[in-house]
Amino acid sequence: MKKLAILAIAAAAFFAGCTQESQNSISRSIQNWTGTDGVLDIYAGNKLVKRFIKIDKLSTAYGTEDHKARPYRYGYGYDDKNFNFKRDPGEKKVYFEFSDYSTSYIFYENDEDK
Repeated sequence: MKKLAILAIAAAAFFAGCTQESQNSISRSIQNWTGTDGVLDIYAGNKLVKRFIKIDKLSTAYGTEDHKARPYRYGYGYDDKNFNFKRDPGEKKVYFEFSDYSTSYIFYENDEDK
């Protein structure tokens, strides 16, 4: 029990010393390892125009030479053509990108199956 308390204090001190970006990176690593059932909804105004399901993560693009973050995100997911949160015949896994500046989107975990 004493070892567990020491470990918890050490972990708290480690995370307190990390920058917010480092904490986010660690959190994403844990999430990527555990997996998620993400949904990405894309809107044009207030109308849902595209939905991707079964996304395990969204990634930020980085430049090859300068390693700076680019203003778009990307991932892989199934194109949910009929917006029913289920992978139907003919709905294939696709690569997608969307802009941080001009795309209205919501990314969330699919709780329809739970």
